[in-house]
Formats: sequence, structure tokens, C-alpha cells
Amino acid sequence: MSLTSTQPAATQTSDEVEMQIRGLMMDPITNMPIIVLKDIASDLVLPIWVGIFEANAIALELEKTATPRPMTHDLLQNLARGLNAQVNKIVVSELRDDTFYAVIWLDHAGETVALDARPSDAIALALRWDCPIYVNREVLENSKQAASGAQAVTADEMRRWLENLNDDEMGRYKM
Repeated sequence: MSLTSTQPAATQTSDEVEMQIRGLMMDPITNMPIIVLKDIASDLVLPIWVGIFEANAIALELEKTATPRPMTHDLLQNLARGLNAQVNKIVVSELRDDTFYAVIWLDHAGETVALDARPSDAIALALRWDCPIYVNREVLENSKQAASGAQAVTADEMRRWLENLNDDEMGRYKM
């Protein structure tokens, strides 16, 4: 799905918090990969569980590992470049029913285009384009509220644990 927007793609809005990848690790309980995003201005973290293939695509780019042939996210980058488009930012825009949603903002032929995406795919592209990663403030608030529910005592504990991990504990992006 795509839509054209008047919002400048490279501009951060007041509803967005700039994040960086703090780490990529395996959830010891579910054995699923987690991308840990961290607010660049604070210690706030946002864990996002992703699929193994998407985590691998992110890990390859974080480690700057070359592959003999283009992987899917490399193909998407090459396709965008071939069409003279530029990915300017990605935004984790929504949390609905425990599922995160993202938008890839790009410029093409003078128009700003927003593409619906999974956060893992959007992050993999953001790394390849070296563009900023944002999270909507409402998503951060909703994830905090979800963490404050009855069974979320462990989610709060996990958030605190993630905030205090050092680089060795985060696995240095190894999958």
C-alpha cells in the first residue's frame, strides 16, 4: 500500500522519537529474535520481536557482511535507486493488537510517498539507506501501558534488563 503525503519525508515531527538500534538478540524464552531500539535522547528502549529472516537481514547490514548476491532488502534498495527514489526515514507508527506497524517515507519525482511495512523490513531498509529510525510517541506510550498490565510485570522487568545490558550481553548483533 502506498500513499502520497505532504509531510516532508526527512523531517521529524513532534509526534516522533528518534531511535537507534541498541542491539539484536534472541529472546531466551521464545527463542525469537528481538530488535532493541533505544531513544537517542534517553535510556528508553523498545523491544520488537521479529522473524529470523528479517533479523538475519538486519544483522548482515549491522555487521556490514557482503553477500554474493543481493538479498531481498538489497534488491529493494537497488529497485528504489533504479527508480530515482530516496528512502529518507522510517517510522514505527502504530501498535495494534500486540503488532507493530511501520511506514517507510521516501521521495520520488518530487513527491513524498509513504509505504506500509513491517518494522523489521523498514529497519532493514533504514540501515541500508543510512536514514533515521523514528517511533511514534503514542506507540511508546501504548507499549508502556501494555507493560503495566497484570502479566506485564515481567515486561517491565525485561525493559529494565534491556536498558542495562552492556555490548557483550547484547550479542554485538550476532545471530
